[in-house]
Amino acid sequence: MRTILVCECKQEISSFNPVLSRYEDFLVDWGEAFLAYHRRVRTEVGGALSVFDQYPDVRLAGGYCARGITSAGTLESAGFARLAREFLDAVRAAGPVDGVYFALHGALAAEDVEDCEGYLLEETRKIVGERLPVSVSFDLHGILTDRMLRHASVASVYHTNPHVDFFETGARAARLLMRLMDGEIRPASIRVPVPALVRGPQCMTATGRIRTCVERASACLSGGMFIGNPFTDVADLGSNVFMTADGDEAATVAEAEAIATEFWNMRQFLQQKLSSLEDSARMAAAATGRVVLIDAADATSSGAPGDSNAIVAELLRQGCQRTVLAPIVDAAAVDQASAAGVGATITVDVGGSLDPRYTPLRVTGVVRVLSDGCMRSESHGEAWYAGRSAVVQCGPATLVLTSRPVSLYDRTLFLANGQDPAAFDMTVVKSPLSQRRFFEEGAQKLINVDAPGATSANLQSLGHTRCARPLWPLDPIDDYRPQARVFRRQA
Repeated sequence: MRTILVCECKQEISSFNPVLSRYEDFLVDWGEAFLAYHRRVRTEVGGALSVFDQYPDVRLAGGYCARGITSAGTLESAGFARLAREFLDAVRAAGPVDGVYFALHGALAAEDVEDCEGYLLEETRKIVGERLPVSVSFDLHGILTDRMLRHASVASVYHTNPHVDFFETGARAARLLMRLMDGEIRPASIRVPVPALVRGPQCMTATGRIRTCVERASACLSGGMFIGNPFTDVADLGSNVFMTADGDEAATVAEAEAIATEFWNMRQFLQQKLSSLEDSARMAAAATGRVVLIDAADATSSGAPGDSNAIVAELLRQGCQRTVLAPIVDAAAVDQASAAGVGATITVDVGGSLDPRYTPLRVTGVVRVLSDGCMRSESHGEAWYAGRSAVVQCGPATLVLTSRPVSLYDRTLFLANGQDPAAFDMTVVKSPLSQRRFFEEGAQKLINVDAPGATSANLQSLGHTRCARPLWPLDPIDDYRPQARVFRRQA
């Protein structure tokens, strides 16, 4: 029998979220319970298990799992110290193993550790040795580092944005690990950094210009584009071409550098065009069909706190009478609604409880729904926890208030609280790119709003201080020449 250790540690942070995340903001599990959970959902670990289960001579050692309840602010030092200690204790407790699979993100940063994933991989090597096969899967919004590739034997990355290949990415990582353990491949990892931050519809892998780069990079043994998370302000922030060679290394390096050049040349198109807050509200009010107002500046799936009321406040200020559905994180407002009960009329301040960019908005409305905030994502079936939640109807505005943030790239939060976005004239979607079928189908207009926030696509407004410069579009760069870095591990 061959033993494979499986562990997970995933969260994406925004350095511009003023609220630090804590150990308590992670769902933590160990051993068989961790594996049993992922056999029920279409996650990366679920995809990997579906491959490992096909091998009768493979025994799985369920290690440690820490999944951020959602993306958030920088992880406090004590929180990461505890997560890392538990993660590495699980690696030690597994004893001698024949291979390792880790599901990581790539954009987790703590107060005192910028490259958390690289740290976990490096410390794992000290336990399992330099020769043991280690396969890792990453989010394409991860920030790829040399440290990660020095300590991973092979890596896989999402090919889709918005992400629909969680399961498939894990399965690719597992197949790579099995091939490596069987001696079928002798991989070399290739990284080509590109000093560019990108956002917007042309980053959609099914329809955007970035598609050709992803297809070319993923045509090798394992590869793809890491477009990074522009809001994780760390030294290695930027985009990367990632490819894995097995055999003709020189040809793969040449192809990776050619893809980097193609990506660089299209960077102007990989930006989000935005409309001012005032113009966005006017356009939404004047529309005759359903409108999607995209508030990517407060995208909880990218690390924002979720307490923006900016769009709703502007719609109300302009006297718009079209119905609007909007999510806002505000635990105190939920407490007040819960105390009043369903059917009660309350006057309450909503929003601006976490991020000082926003001013609390006083509204009077009727409490329509109260819930415990427990739900399952319609995207992949994972459990989400928004804490106690309330739906308050304030004239034309229906607010879904939660005690804590959850990801908002699909309709889960709305539907779990009895609100169908299709029934409203307007929906505020706090996600830069959501799967089209969830919000966009049947909509007359999509408006990308230049609202303030910790994950604004107006990147120059954020105030990066830690990333290496120059970095486009924060700085002008006249000349870029791709230079590949190659990482080989001893078999």
